[in-house]
Parts: sequence; C-alpha cells; structure tokens
Amino acid sequence: MALLKIRVWPDPVLKKKGEKVTVFDENLRQLLEDMAETMYANKGIGLAGQQVGITKRILVCDVPLDEQEKKTTGLMFLINPEIVGKNGKIVFKEGCLSFPGLEIEIERASNVWVKFQNVDGEEKELEASGLFAVCLQHEIDHLDGIVFVDRVGPVKRRLALREFQKLMKEQEEKRTLNPSD
Repeated sequence: MALLKIRVWPDPVLKKKGEKVTVFDENLRQLLEDMAETMYANKGIGLAGQQVGITKRILVCDVPLDEQEKKTTGLMFLINPEIVGKNGKIVFKEGCLSFPGLEIEIERASNVWVKFQNVDGEEKELEASGLFAVCLQHEIDHLDGIVFVDRVGPVKRRLALREFQKLMKEQEEKRTLNPSD
C-alpha cells in the first residue's frame, strides 16, 4: 500500500469529469486500497479519484454513523457510482481534503439512493441518509468535476475561496518558518 498525493484546489484535475471504469482487475483494487490508506492518513471520511489525480469514477468512504458507539459504514469502494434518487434537505458544515482547513455549510439531499459497481464489477445499490448521504453526494460531485464551493452562491463562494487562500498562505508561512514540520 502507498499514500497518494492529495490534489489541492486549484489543481485543474479537480474540475475534470471522471471516466467510467470498464476494467476490474488487481490494479484497480490496489488503487482503491491506496486511496483508502490516503483517506485514513488524512483523517477523511471519503476520497474521490480526482482528489488523487485519477480521472476515473471511483471513490472510497468510511463514514461515522454513531458517535457514541463509534459505528461506521465500514470501508466502502464505489465504482461508477450514480445517484438514482434523492429526497429531503439537510444543511451540513462540510470540509474537503482538497481544501484543507476550509469548512462551509452546504445544503444537500438528506436521503440518497446510489447505484454503483463493486471491485468485481457487480451492480449494487444502497440507500444513505444524514452524514453518509452528504458524503456520497460530495464525493460523487468530485467525480463530476464539481467541488463543494460550487454548491453555494457567488458571494459565499468568493468569501470561502478568499478564506481558503488565507489558510494556504498561513500554512506556507509556517512551513517557511519551521521547515522541519
């Protein structure tokens, strides 16, 4: 397994639409394992192909479902996912590994139904609600070349991107002052 480099905004790969996966082999399985390792190492709950420079319709996720019992969805690999139904509304403060440190409130569907393929190419479906639904919508957006700041109005988007640029500048200044970090 290997850690992959997470692409940070404004890397152009984040705006590219993912290509459908047609080959289900050991290389795909290894890439998904590497993506999972990268997601966990960066304390994420989801990671899409574009975020590691791969323009394929692949994502990994492991979403907390119950804070008290520490239950999660378990590690999931979704290939060629597609939202086939949604309803309800939820506003959630989202973060993104491609926008480190930035969090913004986004309105999304509170329930989604997703059709996808597993690592063996078998067709599957799942229903998700709450944070799990938010995560799937966020990651599937990545596969369509959409980042979460695209889901807010122009003023909120401009403010979020300005805040993100400030965060990146502060991190760069810290690295310059403390090169060993």
